[in-house]
Amino acid sequence: MSAWVGIGANLGDAHANVLDALDRLAWVPGVRLLRASSLYRTAPIDSSGDDYVNAVAEVDTSLSPRGLLAALHEIEQAHGRERPYHNAPRTLDLDLLLYDDELIADAPSLTVPHPRMHERAFVLAPLAELAPGLVIPGRGRVAELLPGVADQAIERM
Repeated sequence: MSAWVGIGANLGDAHANVLDALDRLAWVPGVRLLRASSLYRTAPIDSSGDDYVNAVAEVDTSLSPRGLLAALHEIEQAHGRERPYHNAPRTLDLDLLLYDDELIADAPSLTVPHPRMHERAFVLAPLAELAPGLVIPGRGRVAELLPGVADQAIERM
């Protein structure tokens, strides 16, 4: 199955943490890293702290959505991820954005497509770099959604 993973960090060496997450993702059994976007710098949204470093990755996986999410959480834990409160600054954040064309509504633990991904430049810009024609189920094509977040500052690194 094809899946898309959002990667972000704004604590510690955020740049290095995002790159390390990509490396670790490539080593997860049952996951093959197909490609990754450039890194992007964005201001926090609904959060605080330093600017974020963000990227997205496309993977091919034999893992179930829950299995992939568990692997993503393990990578976060390896970076000392803490969740003291909602949208707290983080050493590393890995989100399962899309899993093939599946719609999964098992909140609060798993919702695919990831909620609000269509409203976030830090997701849409890296996705548009790799797959502008990608369809977010129920929302539309990435390239068509990108103008709707033009007011969010984002810088390709």
